Amino acid sequence: MLIKERTFEFALKIVLICRELQNHKEYVLSKQLLRSGTSIGANLSEAEAGQSKADFIAKMSISSKEARETLYWIQLLKASKLYSIDFDSIEKDAISIVNILTKIVKTSQMNHLKSKK
Repeated sequence: MLIKERTFEFALKIVLICRELQNHKEYVLSKQLLRSGTSIGANLSEAEAGQSKADFIAKMSISSKEARETLYWIQLLKASKLYSIDFDSIEKDAISIVNILTKIVKTSQMNHLKSKK
């Protein structure tokens, strides 16, 4: 599955988890999770339309940072054990997305530096 499709599917899962959290009257953390979890794919889409290689790298870096933030919120909610939501699957998805985006950013940065020489 392509990273764009993966982040879209991930965002859909995040929306459902946040709805479940809000049903339990958890609004603050669910808002944070919703914002960062849906931002990953949005920034990835912006990166695809980047005006330059540097712009692409900048947007992909933001997407990577949002993925890391999302992972943090998932791990915090999981560790709190306050909700009967199974966070294991979404945590694995988040780790996978972080790893993929990190690799894309590092490879793009190296290629960009090589092209400048």
